[in-house]
Amino acid sequence: MKFIGAHVSATPLVSIAPEEARLLGAKAFAFNLVDPLKWSSPAYSEADIETFRRRCSQYGYTPDQCILPHSAFVVNLGSPDARKLSMSRKTFVDELKRCKALGLTRLNFHPGSHLKQVSLEECLRTVAESINRCLADTDSVTAVIENTAGQGSNVGFTFEQLAEIICHVEDKSRIGVCIDTCHAMASGYDLSDTDNYKKLWDEFDSTVGFSYLKGMHLNDALRQAGSRIDRHSPIGKGTIGIDFFCLLMADKRFDNIPLILETPNPENWAEEISLLYSMTEN
Repeated sequence: MKFIGAHVSATPLVSIAPEEARLLGAKAFAFNLVDPLKWSSPAYSEADIETFRRRCSQYGYTPDQCILPHSAFVVNLGSPDARKLSMSRKTFVDELKRCKALGLTRLNFHPGSHLKQVSLEECLRTVAESINRCLADTDSVTAVIENTAGQGSNVGFTFEQLAEIICHVEDKSRIGVCIDTCHAMASGYDLSDTDNYKKLWDEFDSTVGFSYLKGMHLNDALRQAGSRIDRHSPIGKGTIGIDFFCLLMADKRFDNIPLILETPNPENWAEEISLLYSMTEN
């Protein structure tokens, strides 16, 4: 079964998120655990946590299939700056603990950037070391690496780079990936070429492995394949095109994980969710 939703608001209370998802007719949702542009945020109240948990249970939002919270954008687990790296790790640990408090099982994050100060390879190893340290300071929640568009000095834009990070993570039971379709297109995987649909996912499976796929971000792309420009478009209205999403919605390998819209017009999310469900058998 497909669990399709969108990245909804969790402001000013985290308990708003499941309610926002329900109003969209979504079967899944994502949200920012904290202010994405700040290093720290106030702790959740016990009442807010209880309301979040109750609403998720009431609306049928189960942690593994339906909910993929997002880490703060300021976090750079591969930072070459010692102070920023320490701050990133501290914030990420806080977010992992917030996930556990909310009864959630995974945390999606951008792997990081080398800022043109160290090599890509060194940055990838630092990301893995950061994950190891943060997982050691927490328990149960899986760290989910999101592929990037390769914009600027960001790492994690190829399947090989994702696999390299995973290779150096000690606890393989608590690491996973989230594939953003716009980012994949921007980084050079031509999702518009549906004749190569099978080849694309065979490459992903042989390089990373479907066992590590813990969620997806469903976005069309504004630019052509290989642009390295992270600009999302509405489903079927960008350079990826509707045919790719038709194939994806019919593909059982993408059942039972959160499939999250981050398209640019929130007022159209309910319509886009309905469109994607019309392509499925469930």
